[in-house]
Amino acid sequence: MNPKPESLITVLDAGSAKTCVLVAEVTDGVLRYRGHGIELSKGMRKGLIAELGPAAEAINRAALTAERVAKAGIESCVVGIGGVHVRGINSRGGISMGSRMREITREEVRAAVDRARSIALPPDREVLHLLPQEFILDDQAGIHDPVGMVGNKLEVNLHLSTCSGGVAQSVITCANRAGLEVTDTIYEGIAAAESILSADERELGVCVADIGASTTELAVFFEGSIAHTAVLPIGGDHFTNDLAVGLHVTVEEAEELKRVYGNCVVTSVPQLNEIEIGRAQPRMVRQRFLAEILEPRARELFTMLRDNLRQGGVLEALGAGCVMTGGGARLVGLQDNAESLLRVPVRIGSPVHMSRMPEELNGPEFAVAVGMLLYTHRTQMRRANETQGLRAKLRGIFAGNA
Repeated sequence: MNPKPESLITVLDAGSAKTCVLVAEVTDGVLRYRGHGIELSKGMRKGLIAELGPAAEAINRAALTAERVAKAGIESCVVGIGGVHVRGINSRGGISMGSRMREITREEVRAAVDRARSIALPPDREVLHLLPQEFILDDQAGIHDPVGMVGNKLEVNLHLSTCSGGVAQSVITCANRAGLEVTDTIYEGIAAAESILSADERELGVCVADIGASTTELAVFFEGSIAHTAVLPIGGDHFTNDLAVGLHVTVEEAEELKRVYGNCVVTSVPQLNEIEIGRAQPRMVRQRFLAEILEPRARELFTMLRDNLRQGGVLEALGAGCVMTGGGARLVGLQDNAESLLRVPVRIGSPVHMSRMPEELNGPEFAVAVGMLLYTHRTQMRRANETQGLRAKLRGIFAGNA
């Protein structure tokens, strides 16, 4: 039986290395895998779309594969947004409700959030997410949901995730050219967090580092709320390119060498180990030489990450440490470098298993795609509950006036 279009959720993760379209079905409130399609990305450069035609073609092929596996037509999707153009801003604002105490409703919450978001942004910036960190009611801080509480003054500490409007529109245009209507956009760092973090980690304080091909997206949570977002201009491709230059081999061979023999800790590689490189003119090199190329880049990445967290005022808030995900997190020794420089526990995060999801999607490189499904589903459920609550309240008002 073909599912109804409204019961399907489709997400698009168009990265520098791969383009993934993932489809799930919502049945009785439960999210179940339906299908997916993966293609090598085309027309991408440093995480951004450089050529619309090839990029749209890769999206179209991935979508057609996903449709075939899901046995359902795909008309719309939610798109992931990443890259160095994404920036996070913290803001505070609020409203006063007069001298008499009043019950806080959803309308007051929205008004406080609107006041906090009304900060001057450059004309080329767009808001991806409005994420309340905490509400303050009559100087009582640490409130996550003030609806139903009573007070005079409501304030909110708000995190705004912003992006370049032009870059976001390029991704949307590509999806449109591939025959997909874009219904929403999600910052990839937040999406990755949705699929790999536990509630305890969010509460204690944790940094998610989604290491993609061209960039590393960061999202820091503390006391259950988002505290900081940022993007670093280093990803897995930088390690590959370093090997290609240092070993005088092609990028394709460098990628294979990195995956099979790469290690970011020089002392972990035996001194006498040798490997054969160079397909056209084979030659032997010390395996440790690869580590001597990779380790400095790893230390650069996590030094940059540490400095970014320090500047954002969240470096000391990582009670649960750091979780690395994304395809770049698979590089051997990266975890050791992260723990050495950040001085907190570090683990590699893979997405939670979704019902009927194939084993091949359980790797860290699919954390963003799976996280977008989970985030979209949770958002839809929350909106539905709010709508039902409003309808029940209206019925009660009209019943009382009858």
